[in-house]
Amino acid sequence: MESNKVIAKPVYILIAVVIVALLLVAVYLASSSGMATAVPVVAEGDNISVYYTLTLSNGTVFQSDFGQQPLNFTVGSGQMIAGFDRGVVGMKLNQTKTIMIPANQAYGEINPALFTEVPISDFGNQTVSVGMAVTDSSGRQGTITGKNSTTVTVDFNPALAGQNLTFTIKVLRIQKG
Repeated sequence: MESNKVIAKPVYILIAVVIVALLLVAVYLASSSGMATAVPVVAEGDNISVYYTLTLSNGTVFQSDFGQQPLNFTVGSGQMIAGFDRGVVGMKLNQTKTIMIPANQAYGEINPALFTEVPISDFGNQTVSVGMAVTDSSGRQGTITGKNSTTVTVDFNPALAGQNLTFTIKVLRIQKG
């Protein structure tokens, strides 16, 4: 009779190992077949909310909204610069990542054709100085980059044109589109 008890113990251990193995296989199959809770992932057409910090290539933080009102937009709708739109696709809810966006996917390269000479007389009695922001009659905004006795040079390029940008982005909300 003693020999039966010795044989019975390995059988119970074998049964326990088989049960654990079957449970592990079931968990693996459930997670790989989508039965597990899916973590939302950003896709084109989704409306998302993010925090971001924009850093210039020289390391200067240009703008940040972390801890403030988040940025809300629809991915791929043209509301954001192309590189930002592409950079958030595939991000998960609560994920933070840093992306570098070259100038041509951000605000473009500096366009020399957008530098305009304007007669200083167009400003009337207004004091004009380099660095001053101006708006032309069509609503374009520019910055005075040069001045002499008769003309001023106005740069109508976007303020961040020609710059590679680094964004640190955290996805706060994903509403599937």
